[in-house]
Amino acid sequence: MVLPDWTVVGLTLKLALVVTLWLLVLSIPIAWWLSQTRSKWKGAVASVLTLPMVLPPTVLGFYLLLLFSPNSHLGRGLKELGIDALPFSFAGLVVACVIHSFPFVVQPLRNTFEALGKAPFEAAATLRCSPFHVFWEVALPLAWPGIFSAAIIGFCHTLGEFGVVLMIGGNMPGKTRVMSVEIYNLVEAMEYQQAHAMSLLLLVFSFAALMGVHGLNHLHQRRDQHD
Repeated sequence: MVLPDWTVVGLTLKLALVVTLWLLVLSIPIAWWLSQTRSKWKGAVASVLTLPMVLPPTVLGFYLLLLFSPNSHLGRGLKELGIDALPFSFAGLVVACVIHSFPFVVQPLRNTFEALGKAPFEAAATLRCSPFHVFWEVALPLAWPGIFSAAIIGFCHTLGEFGVVLMIGGNMPGKTRVMSVEIYNLVEAMEYQQAHAMSLLLLVFSFAALMGVHGLNHLHQRRDQHD
């Protein structure tokens, strides 16, 4: 029986978990703002945030590589702050995957907040709740199933990311070589059994995560029926 390289598997899971946490921290407040604001900039902001969804990953990775290059203004600024160069590093992978997966998380979250309607928030406002408390104590508890689903989408999307990862992280063993890149390496070397083992493991991870989403949705529907 051919076993996958567990170093690659561990690095991939670590990347997916870190990226998912950052996606939630950044996406939840922005999705809330997009669902509630009437700003004239709403459409422009939403379009910019959605852009990584329609750009080819290699194009996005190429421009991120230029943006974070040590010779760029941003790269020099980060160096002056004592931050190591992002290209070909784990930190660079995290930043690139967060940017690329952002629209896949923020859009479901925005839909979740919009689906809640205005009534719960207006009721909280009549009780003199501040906007922060409306968001923290009303919106988040009501939206937690959607938040969980969005987190799983971000996790699975990061697991399978290839183009952006290869462009910004390269193919460095133990540092930036994740499962999608390793599968490419194995196929290129015609080591199909190892590629099959790695692909099957990635399939199992993704399937288990999606089953978790369906199970949560089913539980939430049953609770709504009882209520």
